[in-house]
Amino acid sequence: MGIGSSIFLIAIGAILAFAIPGDVVSFIDLHMVGYILMVVGVIGLIVSLFVFGPRRTRRISESRATVDPVTGDRIVTRDTRDGGI
Repeated sequence: MGIGSSIFLIAIGAILAFAIPGDVVSFIDLHMVGYILMVVGVIGLIVSLFVFGPRRTRRISESRATVDPVTGDRIVTRDTRDGGI
């Protein structure tokens, strides 16, 4: 569940809980369904922020220059990698 779908669930839950009268449908409690949707949306939003939140990344670049003993040419090796947390 992403951030957008979590916000959507919170909005639909708030509409059901606060804007629609409870006696529109007789066999289901719309207020309770609205509260449940809001709780699920908040939990999904918190989980999405932790999973997809900003992360610190490091990029490590190394450059080595050597001379080939046979030909005398200068060889430059560049290595770039991402360091994890």
